[in-house]
Amino acid sequence: MLTNRLNLIVADLALAARNVVRHARRTSFAVVIISGGVIAFLLAGGFINWILESMREATIESQLGHVQISRPGFRTQGAGDPYAYLLPDPAQAASPLDDPSIVTIAPRLAFSGLASRGDETIAFIGEGIDPEKEAPITRAINIVAGQDLSPGDSDSVLMGEGLAANLGAAPGDRIVLLANTVDGGLNAVEVTIAGLFSTAAKAYDDTVLRAPIDTARELMRVEGATTWVILLQETDQTQAAMSRLRDRLDATQFEVTPWWDLADFYRKTVDLFSKQVMLVRILIGAIVVLSISNTLSMAVAERTSEIGTSMALGVKRRRILQLFVSEGAILGLAGGLLGVVLALLLGHLISTIGIPMPPPPGMARGYTGEILISAPLAADGFILALATTLLASILPARKASRLNVVDALRKSG
Repeated sequence: MLTNRLNLIVADLALAARNVVRHARRTSFAVVIISGGVIAFLLAGGFINWILESMREATIESQLGHVQISRPGFRTQGAGDPYAYLLPDPAQAASPLDDPSIVTIAPRLAFSGLASRGDETIAFIGEGIDPEKEAPITRAINIVAGQDLSPGDSDSVLMGEGLAANLGAAPGDRIVLLANTVDGGLNAVEVTIAGLFSTAAKAYDDTVLRAPIDTARELMRVEGATTWVILLQETDQTQAAMSRLRDRLDATQFEVTPWWDLADFYRKTVDLFSKQVMLVRILIGAIVVLSISNTLSMAVAERTSEIGTSMALGVKRRRILQLFVSEGAILGLAGGLLGVVLALLLGHLISTIGIPMPPPPGMARGYTGEILISAPLAADGFILALATTLLASILPARKASRLNVVDALRKSG
């Protein structure tokens, strides 16, 4: 029974393929519509994929790392008194933090104050960092003037490009940092601007100053760090590494936070682009459904006498329906495969040439875009083609299977 059923399906598919090949002009039109929709969907989705992946990695490698560890309550209540939530040096927790996926663990000390140069004074947000341990995390920070901080250099700072412009400062200038200490007093240190940096976030560049953590501790008169920033070998390892760290660290002493909980702007951008991709999918699906439905309806009209003859010879209505649905499936398979292949080739070509883009909101510089068609996106495009053609074939197939045999045969005459 099962063998007979399979043989019947194979026979229907073979007959459907012959019908598709026999009407080359109509088939070519249908395949062009389907593959064109798949190409448009994959190129649009691939561009958005590249933007999101680039934004994700830039956020991780310039600011957040993959995982951050802090004291419980620091992120919700630490704005007013961050130094009530200080961590020790990461070396003191070496055993729980020993993980093969970890590239580096960098302590950071958050502070803020005023930076003065001559008669100019401006507020800043500071990050005290260990330049050596921080180096792998800040690969996406571009030094646009001067040089980066060097290990052991406690007399230099790195300023955001926008912050330096507002202060009228340049690499080599001496500035004074003034801040309220943990005890409520005032303290100041004089430092040299080693260099200026820029990141993907203009707001960050306009407010942030990075200083050696020993200088920040001296200024604030504290010890320790407000956070430990962890960089992993791969972003895909974040969930597993975070779970292991939570199992090993005392939850009453340490809070483990993944990068996605800290990247609010990135999450909102993903939500926005996801809705845009869904809208593109709906529009392309509607175009394919209408086009293929019209094409198959024309095929039913042209082959009315053929359908009537088949039913007169004993072919059941259900098999007629299956035959036209099979033709739709073959068109979907052909158009989907062709569309995916052409989209991959076009995506590679466009990425090689590059897409010049102006600075988007929140960024100071433009960028050269690319197309990133991932395997899940390619599969999504192929499934879109197959699903829409199957959906489009149902109504014409149903119409063909319900033809009156006598009327169909009369038309042949």
